[in-house]
Amino acid sequence: MIELDGHRWIKEPMGADLQRLWRVDDVLWEGDTPYQHVVIARTAQGVSLFCDDDRQSTEFSQLVYHEAMMVPAFLLAAQVDRVLIIGSSEGVASQMAVAAGATRVDHVDIDELCVRKCAEHLPYGYTPEELAAAEKGEGPVTIHFADGWSFLDTAPPEGYDIVVVDLPDERADDDGQHNRLYGLEFIQRCQSVLSAGGVVAFQGGCPTVWRNETLIRAYNRFQSAFETVAYFGSDEHEWAFLFGRVEPIDDPINLMLEALPSSAYEPETIDDASLIGATVPPISVRNQS
Repeated sequence: MIELDGHRWIKEPMGADLQRLWRVDDVLWEGDTPYQHVVIARTAQGVSLFCDDDRQSTEFSQLVYHEAMMVPAFLLAAQVDRVLIIGSSEGVASQMAVAAGATRVDHVDIDELCVRKCAEHLPYGYTPEELAAAEKGEGPVTIHFADGWSFLDTAPPEGYDIVVVDLPDERADDDGQHNRLYGLEFIQRCQSVLSAGGVVAFQGGCPTVWRNETLIRAYNRFQSAFETVAYFGSDEHEWAFLFGRVEPIDDPINLMLEALPSSAYEPETIDDASLIGATVPPISVRNQS
C-alpha cells in the first residue's frame, strides 16, 4: 500500500510494466497469513478483498464473477448433488452450489485465516455463523482447511458432480505456491474424482491480449485433458472460466441453453444471450491452442 495525494492506494499488477491503482478509503483488516498478504478494505467498489495486492473480489462485482464461474458448470453437469470447491475463500461459490441443489459441498481452502477474516468482514459469502456451522459439518457445506492437492485423495467413492478450482491467478513468471494447482497433473487429478457426467471448472485467467498468457496455458491444458471443453469469458468482468467434461458433447453451448430454464439456481447476470455471446474464446487463445 502506498501514500499518494493524501490517500492510501493498492498497486495491483496487471501485466508487464502495468499496474492499476485502487484507492483505499478504510482498511477493515490487513495482515499476513501463512500464505499471502491480505487486505480487506472499502474502495469505490464497496468492501473489497485483495491477496498479495491482487483484487480477488469486490462487493460491487462479485456476483458477476461468481456466476460466470458457477452457472456454466451447473448447466453442463449431468446433475448437481455433490460439489467440491477448492479455494474461493469468500464462500459465495459454496452458497451458490447449495442454491443449485447440492446436498454435499466440500469446501477446501488452505488459508484458514483468510477464510475467517472474509467471513468476519465481507458483506457477501459466509457469515461467521455459517462458517462455524460449515466447520462442524452442520448442513450441506463442510469446510476443510487443507491443501487441495492432497484433499483429492479423500474423495468419496461416488465422486463429485462438479469440481471448482478458484484460486489467485496463476503466476506466469514465478513459482507461486498455488501454481501447482493450475498444472495439467492437478487438472487430471480433479478429473479423476468426477462422477459420470461431472464437470471440472477453473478460473482460467484474463483474456486481454496484454495479460492472456496464463489463460492460453490453461485453455491448452483443458483441451488435452477433456473431450468436451467450454469457455465462458465474462462480458461484464475481466476474467474467463474453463469447464471440462470427460464425455464428448457435440454442442455444449446448446446443452447449457437447454438446461438454463430448469436450473434450480436462477442467475441474475447470465441469460441465453450471455451463453451464446460469451462462450467463444478470443482468437488469440484459439490460435495458440
